[in-house]
Amino acid sequence: MNLCNSGLAGCYTGQAVTEAAEVIRAESPDLVALNEVCQDDVYALKRTLADVYPDATVVSAFAAAGDRPTGGASRCRNGQPYGIGLLAHLPTPYRGHTVYSGIYPTQDIADPEERAWLCVYAITDFNACTTHLAATSPIVALAQCDYLLGTAIPETHMRARYQPTVLSGDLNLRHGGSPDVRSCVPSGYLRTDDGALQHIVATSDFTVRSRRSISMAGTTDHQSLLVTLTIAGNENRPK
Repeated sequence: MNLCNSGLAGCYTGQAVTEAAEVIRAESPDLVALNEVCQDDVYALKRTLADVYPDATVVSAFAAAGDRPTGGASRCRNGQPYGIGLLAHLPTPYRGHTVYSGIYPTQDIADPEERAWLCVYAITDFNACTTHLAATSPIVALAQCDYLLGTAIPETHMRARYQPTVLSGDLNLRHGGSPDVRSCVPSGYLRTDDGALQHIVATSDFTVRSRRSISMAGTTDHQSLLVTLTIAGNENRPK
């Protein structure tokens, strides 16, 4: 989900988080990637997912985009840190999780927002990641995609042990574009998209069972992308 909820962009409506909660309740996803959100939006939607799975473990994580002029975090109009988030319904029994995140070494210096990446590593189960890549330069977006899939995620596997990994986010790159999003996807990875800029990329442990876009009723400038994946040996998770 890209909720355009900073309060600063023209696509802001103030209603996207409410609509996102309705979609989460209707679809019961296991993983939710959130782009263009304020920190408290992640906490609010975590409560929604926890209501969907009241007897299970639901965790959240947030990573602020950097703000080059101040050297601190980017901020929403309401003053909260602005960036990306993840929600995850973890399998039972809960074995713990670790959060990894970072700011990309390559940024568009003409853009004050410094893009970030974020992963929730669920011990012995899966590694879920999200990012919102540079919107102002496809070349920079491609370099960031290369770094995430070629360096950051492999380093997470080395530090925490390999787990099946899924990346969901607004990559600001297209299938068939110039540059083409496929040029940063490692060999053997699966990839599907919404026909535009939102993509799901996953290691070969997964199989794509279904994909569809979900209307956000005009509350943001992106539809949501719902993909159901099967991990080998576990046909019910994750979505």
